[in-house]
Amino acid sequence: MAAHRSGPLKQQNKAHKGGRHRGRGSAQRDGKGRLALKTLSKKVRKELSRVDQRHRASQLRKQKKEAVLAEKRQLGCKDGPPHQVLVVPLHDRISLPEAFRLLQDKDTGTVHLNEWGSTHSFMLLCPRLKHRWFFTSARPGDLHTVLDMAKVADTILFLLDPLEGWDSTGDYCLSCLFAQGLPTYTLAVQGVSGLPPRKQIDARRKLTKTVEKRFPDDKLLLLDTQQEADMLLRQLANQKQRHLAFRDRRAYLFAHAADFVPSEENNLVGTLKISGYVRGQALNVNSLLHIIGQGDFQMKQIDAPMDPFPLNPRMMKSQKDPSMAMEICTPDAIADMEEDPKVLMKADSDKQESLQTEVIPDPMEGEQTWPTEEELSEANDFLKKSPRLVKKVPKGTSSYQAEWILDEDGESSGEDESDDMEHEDFIEEESQDEGSEKEEEEEYETMTVGESVRDDLYDENVDDEAEEKMLEKYKQERLQEMFPDEVDTPRDVAARIRFQKYRGLKSFRTSPWDPKENLPQDYARIFQFQNFTNTRKRIFKEIEEKEVEGAEVGWYVTLHVSKVPVSVYEYFKRGAPLIAFSLLPHEQKMSVLNMVVSRHSGHTEPVKAKEELIFHCGFRRFRASPLFSQHTAADKHKFQRFLTADVALVVTVYGPITFPPASVLLFKQNSNGMHSLIATGYLLSVDPDRMVIKRVVLSGHPFKIFTKMAVVRYMFFSREDVLWFKPVELRTKWGRRGHIKEPLGTHGHMKCSFDGKLKSQDTVLMNLYKRVFPKWTYDPYVPEPVPWLKKEISLAVPEMDME
Repeated sequence: MAAHRSGPLKQQNKAHKGGRHRGRGSAQRDGKGRLALKTLSKKVRKELSRVDQRHRASQLRKQKKEAVLAEKRQLGCKDGPPHQVLVVPLHDRISLPEAFRLLQDKDTGTVHLNEWGSTHSFMLLCPRLKHRWFFTSARPGDLHTVLDMAKVADTILFLLDPLEGWDSTGDYCLSCLFAQGLPTYTLAVQGVSGLPPRKQIDARRKLTKTVEKRFPDDKLLLLDTQQEADMLLRQLANQKQRHLAFRDRRAYLFAHAADFVPSEENNLVGTLKISGYVRGQALNVNSLLHIIGQGDFQMKQIDAPMDPFPLNPRMMKSQKDPSMAMEICTPDAIADMEEDPKVLMKADSDKQESLQTEVIPDPMEGEQTWPTEEELSEANDFLKKSPRLVKKVPKGTSSYQAEWILDEDGESSGEDESDDMEHEDFIEEESQDEGSEKEEEEEYETMTVGESVRDDLYDENVDDEAEEKMLEKYKQERLQEMFPDEVDTPRDVAARIRFQKYRGLKSFRTSPWDPKENLPQDYARIFQFQNFTNTRKRIFKEIEEKEVEGAEVGWYVTLHVSKVPVSVYEYFKRGAPLIAFSLLPHEQKMSVLNMVVSRHSGHTEPVKAKEELIFHCGFRRFRASPLFSQHTAADKHKFQRFLTADVALVVTVYGPITFPPASVLLFKQNSNGMHSLIATGYLLSVDPDRMVIKRVVLSGHPFKIFTKMAVVRYMFFSREDVLWFKPVELRTKWGRRGHIKEPLGTHGHMKCSFDGKLKSQDTVLMNLYKRVFPKWTYDPYVPEPVPWLKKEISLAVPEMDME
């Protein structure tokens, strides 16, 4: 039997390379105990058993539960600040005095009334619940008061109408509060008991559907009887607290009392004494204090007087009426008991933050120094060596003026005589004797050879009147198309002068642009971080880990604020709330703020860039003129002339440094004095290097089309403009790209080359770019708005919660 022989298609396997292979054991012996870098840097994960994993998860749950309980117990207890509740009626039919009457029950606890101006407030001390509340109120029409008091309130109590829930004013107020960031809130309905019994169930069912649009999965509480008021108080005391990030990292204070001591030099400026409870973080006397709507100030000292509203006050029974024991304990009586409060901390001039907001620019910085003697001697030697040229100039021309006289080709004649003879484009012959100097008219003999032989013939066929009519038609067509960023080339000013600050880019996304190039003078006044993100992380880490010396959270203190105008005290006496926030390092300095905003759906009027708007950024309120730009991840961002309604844009303004997160609200003051909400968003960054690039599109029409060549007109109107913009790339609406070859004639026609054949209905475009900067119109003073009317408020509102 013959043996099997493999054919030509037999599989051939690779031979084993045993000699080159090195096993793991030999590699370890050669390494002599050394480990790779990845092995050393890799974090060792300790494997836990199932029992240990369950135990660890149980410990984490227990820690979180204890933290929530500790936060609940601290708020409103004897060692913590009172539980501040802001009561906001959302309908005109709601009776605010009736709601306060139910909450001010003598059986519940002690009530301390406090009335300043139109704002009513009272302190409720309840030893039975081991809790104390501070109730304040604000009408939805007074927008600034509602937003300012919501920044420091622990809980907002919304009072709803049983039939409609809220009216248009209340809806507008909710829109602003959602955009700013809601703290803990509770919904209460007033007036259900006044309806017929058959309609109460239907009213509650309809109200629940209405409320679900804004407050999903929230229960409605009733506030018509004393029993329902007690249930509401228990709900407020046991509710889980929601946090607002911009106030949790700063110390803030709501003024319960204030006093003004004028200075000796000027009665209009003095020391303002603000008394209240410290909240958020511990308050250091060396930090700066920002009073909302008034500005930044320094503190002299912090006093620690006796708490005027202790949870368990000392009983001072009256001899006439022992039942009035709980109501006699007033802040004035306690203040009389302790005339000299304890000085807690005084400011240290070496450690105190400065009030400097801007950099004082040096006008001589970067200027050229005076030249040395060696440089002057070198310049003189160079002038002696340079040949003297013979020029034909008008009479009375000095030697300095003769240097600036241009030849016919537009170039200066500061070259050698031998070089001029080599050029064949321009030839000048001088024929003038010494005796002809007194002649009034000067004779010039010049011969010019153009770039194209057909230039003179080309201009003969141009009809100026037809060109004007055709141009007007194309302008009307452009207006119908509404092409973005397209502008008309001016005819009274040369395009090279009108657009001299613009440049062309090969690619808007990838072409380089130096952020430090051609900065305005205002950039010398602002501060810039070397790395804003790292600075923010470092400051926030110090807040969490480092212990601050000063007034602890929950202490009742008196702040001595220096150099405060008397108008701030008068503002407080009129009934307006006085709220102070401590500033983090660098937050008093000016820089460039970038904010991401979305247009409010209820605002339909166009908002143009560089219009003056009112900003609510975190705890600050100011006026500025912003720029709008696209929100992209690139290094260059295209300027937007209007605030668009479909996409989010970035707003760029000059303003004081604020570390995000912080909510942003944009208002526009109308001619009648009211403020209308136009956009909401959040603070993105503090970065002066963020480049906002404005685009201008010049358009032209193909006049004659060849294979890949075309004659384009109406983009420019002079030969010099065509030569000036010749290096800039062209594009068309249908995707062709090209460049200018040469000008034709003197009317701005030009010969262009493209990467494909053009269509007759196509349009030739040229993109020009320049960097734009915001205007310095920052003003910390914002006038009080006129209260809103129901008819002038829009209903549709986007909801945003900055938590």
